[in-house]
Amino acid sequence: MSSVDPCSRPVRKVFTHRAGGVSAAPYDSFNLGDHVGDDPEAVRANRARLAAVLGLEPGQLVWMEQLHTNRISVVEEAQETPVAATDGIVTTQRGLALCVMVADCVPVLLSDHEAGVIAAVHAGRPGARNGIVKNAIECMCQLGARPEDVHALLGPAASGENYEVPEALAADVEQHLPGSRCTTRRGTPGLDIRAGLVHQLAHMGVRAIDVDPRCTIADHQFFSYRREKTTGRQVGVVWLPE
Repeated sequence: MSSVDPCSRPVRKVFTHRAGGVSAAPYDSFNLGDHVGDDPEAVRANRARLAAVLGLEPGQLVWMEQLHTNRISVVEEAQETPVAATDGIVTTQRGLALCVMVADCVPVLLSDHEAGVIAAVHAGRPGARNGIVKNAIECMCQLGARPEDVHALLGPAASGENYEVPEALAADVEQHLPGSRCTTRRGTPGLDIRAGLVHQLAHMGVRAIDVDPRCTIADHQFFSYRREKTTGRQVGVVWLPE
């Protein structure tokens, strides 16, 4: 067991899974997505529970209207509504908890605690292919971060073993995000988006990269769109404590 007090850490990064909430099937139970057809009251209750567990107020959670773009938005204050049409949010403000919703896409949490800059990124296949994580790092650097001081944490997502795609699509993503093309356990063309992002981050000079290897398709403790279609969303959250 580590002797480091978690409360002393300069940046907090958290990933949720599907257990511990109030949503009914097929969103059972800790669904945090408000755009997937779940009861809005259940989603609000789950988000309030998330904030309470993290020691935050619900108003401190910043959400995105995720559309698989490569757009990054800088957030400077709490938002009553999701940040419109964006798939990455960056802030220097302490106490703002940046949230990214996923159900197979890669949640990427970035921080440079020396510069006081953090980011949450929704790296689905289209966004990752089109440079969403690269854009996030560049935006962070404009606010004072340095790639060599950035820590990147990639959360549970579809693994290359289970993410089967047509050959043409695998080749196209590999061209734009080298390191992503792979072969699935069935011997078919696949994509390992996390592997491609690790390659991209390292190429940009990011040295501290951690990857949660769990596969959302194979592991039923996570929501998975590819496995279930109609399902909930888990989240990644990053914040600078006040």
